[in-house]
Amino acid sequence: MYKKITFNSNGLKLKGNLFYPKDFDATKKYSAIIVSGSWTTVKEQMAGLYASKLAEKGFITLAFDFRNFGESEGEPRFFESPKFKKEDIKSAVSYLYNHKSIHKDNINLLGVCAGAMYTFLAAAEDERVSTVVSVVSWLHDNEAIKYFYGGDNGVKSKIKAAKKAKIKYANTGEIDYIPTISETDKDAAMYGSYDYYLNPDRGNIEEWSNDKFAVASWEDWLSINPMRHVRKVNKPTLMIHSDGAVLPDNAKEFYSALPVKDKELIWIDTDLESPYHQFDFYDQETEVNLAVKYAWKWYEKNKN
Repeated sequence: MYKKITFNSNGLKLKGNLFYPKDFDATKKYSAIIVSGSWTTVKEQMAGLYASKLAEKGFITLAFDFRNFGESEGEPRFFESPKFKKEDIKSAVSYLYNHKSIHKDNINLLGVCAGAMYTFLAAAEDERVSTVVSVVSWLHDNEAIKYFYGGDNGVKSKIKAAKKAKIKYANTGEIDYIPTISETDKDAAMYGSYDYYLNPDRGNIEEWSNDKFAVASWEDWLSINPMRHVRKVNKPTLMIHSDGAVLPDNAKEFYSALPVKDKELIWIDTDLESPYHQFDFYDQETEVNLAVKYAWKWYEKNKN
């Protein structure tokens, strides 16, 4: 059971789905969870899946479209900005903080893939957040981006293209796009045989754009380094990862640097090579249910 809602973030109207427990009682107050999915995604993908399953565990949960994506306002469309997404999560916290059915001291976050990075950035700044759970977190640094984006020259080229695209947009209102996912176009935001994003029965749904990634995004995406913010994440934190997910060493490094005693790292065994186990945590029953089980126990343990 969910209700379509709208909330404000820096003057923009964001659209979300607010999920309720089956036995929801309007006279009671509930713990809440804000779920964020991977980069470029919309609320109907992994965010909505995790939100619906966690609502079944007795929480009020929120999956929403970040600005520039899905049903939410924001220009340019399909512009990926960690800074803006961090702010949108904090705005979602404000929405839930003022909800009459939610405990103000039990507002939690869960992020999947890049959504975990945005979640950590928000948690580092928002004292209203109670706890954080990350699932196969994407936590890149200056060296990792070289591996994924064509080495030092590839990174510099993408940042240069982004700056050029921003100037063009400022002067003309026109925005340059590349495909979001492609098996043939090496210039796509994601280049490879990643079934989740290619398969209409999985993540390649009509609400999501597989052919539009704003070139202007590259500067914002490649310039962020979540490791610079880890010391400010002072919330109880659970991280779920595996050697078959993205950047496993970065996940371990981030976990080690978390300044809280109340933290746990759960490592899932797999025979899959990195990054292919990553995508199973987006929608496959075994991995999703496992992550939800661990997250539920964590939230219950840390209720105020």
